[in-house]
Amino acid sequence: MQLTSFTDYGLRALIYLASLPTGQMTSISEVTETYGVSRHHMVKIINQLSRSGYISAVRGKNGGIRLGKPAETIVIGAVVREMEPLQLVNCNSEFCHITSACRLKQALYDAVQSFLRELDKYTLADLVEDNHPLYKLLLVERPSIRN
Repeated sequence: MQLTSFTDYGLRALIYLASLPTGQMTSISEVTETYGVSRHHMVKIINQLSRSGYISAVRGKNGGIRLGKPAETIVIGAVVREMEPLQLVNCNSEFCHITSACRLKQALYDAVQSFLRELDKYTLADLVEDNHPLYKLLLVERPSIRN
């Protein structure tokens, strides 16, 4: 299974925000620059994460983005469920004439559920806490981001 770039960069944005000191604001531009993704794409991602409560977005002169809840409460499986279209095959009978007898749909459903159960074992905090190589890559080697 391959995640869409939307989900991939959503997870990366959360990792970036969780790497910052608690409560520190940053900008969408900083996240965009960090990962080399288009600003337009990242705005859509941040908007979705904000609607889901994972990110807090503040408008205005002193605005920016930050985590919307503590990293230890953000379950990776839940984020993927929110952002990822998890239908692996189109089992509409208009497109597939074996739908009524096919067992592939159930096998793929079971596989996706196993995948998500594994991701449910991890929180955002698990991915960033004491991850000094990550901090170095995101914050130290990018001095324009540090406060």
